[in-house]
Amino acid sequence: MHVLIVLSIWILLIAGCSSAEWVHPTKPQDEFTQEYNKCQGQILADPKNQQGINYLLLEATEQCVKKRGWVLREKRD
Repeated sequence: MHVLIVLSIWILLIAGCSSAEWVHPTKPQDEFTQEYNKCQGQILADPKNQQGINYLLLEATEQCVKKRGWVLREKRD
């Protein structure tokens, strides 16, 4: 559970400082957090990931989000 908290805080910090955002062709931006949390829960529920390195957990979560159709793109001003 500790890893979940650390990853969530890390994502929020990166999102606030980043010039990129996750976009989906058919879903509104506000659904990203729900999708991300679902993916994160799936990754952390896998016993082989419970003692994992935070970077690898983050990478696996991002791959899950990408499989759901989300793409990281530069923000448009």
